[in-house]
Amino acid sequence: MQQLNKLIEFRQAVYEHGFTKARDAQFELLDSLLLSPTTRSFAELSTSGAFRRRWPSIYTAVEDGQQDRAWIEAQFVQLLPAQDLYVLALDRTVWPHPQARSLPDRQYVHAEGSPGTRETVVIGHPYSLLTWVVAPNASWALPLSVRRLPSQQTDVALGVEQVQQVSRALAQRHPTSLVVVVADGQYGNQRFLAPLADDRAILLTRLRCNRVLYGPPPPKTPGQRGAPRKHGARFALADPATWGPPAAEEEHTTDRAWGRVRLRRWDNLHAKQDATCVFSVLLIEAHLDREHPAPPFWLIFRPPPGRQAAEWSLWDVWHWYPWRWPVEPSIRFRKQELHWTQPMFQQPERCDRWTMVVTLAQWHLYLARTLVEDHPQPWQPPQQALTPRRVQQGWPWLFALLQTPARPPQTRGKSPGWPQGQARTPLERHKVVRKGPPRPKRKKRR
Repeated sequence: MQQLNKLIEFRQAVYEHGFTKARDAQFELLDSLLLSPTTRSFAELSTSGAFRRRWPSIYTAVEDGQQDRAWIEAQFVQLLPAQDLYVLALDRTVWPHPQARSLPDRQYVHAEGSPGTRETVVIGHPYSLLTWVVAPNASWALPLSVRRLPSQQTDVALGVEQVQQVSRALAQRHPTSLVVVVADGQYGNQRFLAPLADDRAILLTRLRCNRVLYGPPPPKTPGQRGAPRKHGARFALADPATWGPPAAEEEHTTDRAWGRVRLRRWDNLHAKQDATCVFSVLLIEAHLDREHPAPPFWLIFRPPPGRQAAEWSLWDVWHWYPWRWPVEPSIRFRKQELHWTQPMFQQPERCDRWTMVVTLAQWHLYLARTLVEDHPQPWQPPQQALTPRRVQQGWPWLFALLQTPARPPQTRGKSPGWPQGQARTPLERHKVVRKGPPRPKRKKRR
C-alpha cells in the first residue's frame, strides 16, 4: 500500500504541477501510452480505453500542451531512494527524421549500427540522456534529464549542463552520497572534464586508444630563461615504451564475465590542449586467460575535488564502467515499446513534449515494478525481477486500481473546419544542418 500510494501521489503531482496547459489531454495520452504496447501509429493511441476524448485531442496534447520541465526533472531526483552510491550514465541517441523537410534544425548525426556493422549517418534530432542506473546487469535505467541537442551546441557542452544540474540536485537531496558519471568515448576529452573541475561527481569516461597525453612539467631550473614548460613526458596510449611505471596495479582471476583481468593506473596526466585539466587513466586488459584476448581499452578517471585517485581500488573503479550497459536497452525500450520515435511532428517543441511524456511513462513503470504480477505470454518464461517490458504487460491489472486525476471531457460543438476559399500556405522547407567546420569548395574541372 505504501508503494501504491507513492505512485498515486506521483501521478497527482505530475497532473497538478508537471502539466501546466492541456493537462487532461496530456495525462490521458500518458495513460493510453502505457496501455498500448502494440500501437501502429500515434493517432491509434486515441483508441485506448484510457483516452476518453476524441482523436483530435491527442494532437492537442503535444501541439498546445505545456510542461514545467524544471519541476518534472526535480521530481525525478526526489524519487531516487537513499543510497551510498549513484551511478549516472550519459549517452546520446537520435530521433530519425529523414523525410521531414519542414521540420527545422535537423542534423546529420553519426549513429552506431548493429554489432559488426559500421556506424551510419542519420538525419534527425540528437538527444542527450543522463540516466540513473538502478543496478548493474539489470534492465532499469531511468532518465533524469533528456534534452534535444540544438545545432548551435555540442553534445559535450550539453552533457556538462546536464551533469551540473543533476549533481547539484543530488547534493541537496543526498549530500553524503557518492555520484559517479559514466560516459562513452565522445566525452573522454578536456572539453568535458575541465568545466566539471569543481563538480562533486566522479567522472569515468572511455578514452580513444590513439590519444597522446603528457605528464606534469619539470620544475624550472635556476637561471633557465623563457617561460616554464607546460607539458612533461609524452604518454602515447599506443606506445607502451612511453608509459613508465604505473601508480597502481592489480590483477584478478575470479571475474566470471571478464576472466583474468589486469588493471593499471597512471596519475597526473593531461591533454596538450589544456594543461590545467589533470586526470588519471586506467588500462583494462580482460580475458587474459584466453588464447586470443580482447584488445585492451582505456578509461579516464577523475575523482572529485579534494580527493585522490588512490582512495579507491582499481577493482571498484573498473566495475563502475560496465554499469552503463543498461542505458542501451533503456533507449531501445523507449523506441520500440513506448514508441518514442514513431510520431511525425512538424515542430521540434512538439517532439520535446512527447519526449517528456515517454520519460514519465518509464518512471511510471519503475514505480509499479513491485505492484504488478508477472503476466508472461505462453512463450515467455516467468521472471522474478520484472523487466520494464514485463511491468508494461501487467500494467492493465494495476491500472484498474488507479484513479486518473484527469477531468472527464466536456461536450463541445462541431469545429467549423478550414474557412472556405482561404488559401493554404505550404510549410517552409529547412535544410539539414551540418555541424563542424565548413568544407573547402572544390574547384571545377574544365
